[in-house]
Amino acid sequence: MKKEVKAIILDLGGVILNIDYQRTIRAFELLLKNGVNVEAFYTQAKQTEVFDLFEKGEISADEFRSGLKKILGDQLADQEIDAAWNAMLLDLPLDRLTFVSELRKKYPVYLLSNTNEIHYHAFRKNLKETFGKPSILEDFFDKTYYSHLIKERKPTAAAFNYVLDDNQLNANEVVFVDDSAQHIEGAMSLGIDARLLVNSTLSTLCQDLL
Repeated sequence: MKKEVKAIILDLGGVILNIDYQRTIRAFELLLKNGVNVEAFYTQAKQTEVFDLFEKGEISADEFRSGLKKILGDQLADQEIDAAWNAMLLDLPLDRLTFVSELRKKYPVYLLSNTNEIHYHAFRKNLKETFGKPSILEDFFDKTYYSHLIKERKPTAAAFNYVLDDNQLNANEVVFVDDSAQHIEGAMSLGIDARLLVNSTLSTLCQDLL
């Protein structure tokens, strides 16, 4: 028997914050002179080890940049790498935060994001420029969990269990929303009510929770 919902976990990129992976792929392709196929090592669905290590906080930003230079076969400047890597980060529509506020009237709402040191500082800078403070997300969520800080990344069970254990929740008491199919599959394998956000809006997908 399914238990009542006691908490909600939301992804950041593609659910709260608009992102476009193709912008980063195109940005790198424009920089490269050697014809390397960027999508061969980085897409939304899969990526090579250096990206995973960076998102788990196991390598520094400098080590990530060095790893990328080896993969790309091109000695790009650090500033060029950061600009291309951050190109995917777009805007954060206020109506999504407003909906999160509505959800929080009934449930604790947590943020669980696969991110990294470079993106973390970039989107916090963007949030400060837009909303006046870099920590605006902390005002709308009960707790925020970033993969490079908790040292675990979706879709592993360890990433989800980190949030569940930290808040004394059972998997079947939680609704999780993400825009990546592999993350949804990882959550579902634990018994979480996982919802894939594709061709819809967060408010439409979760309207039944209000």
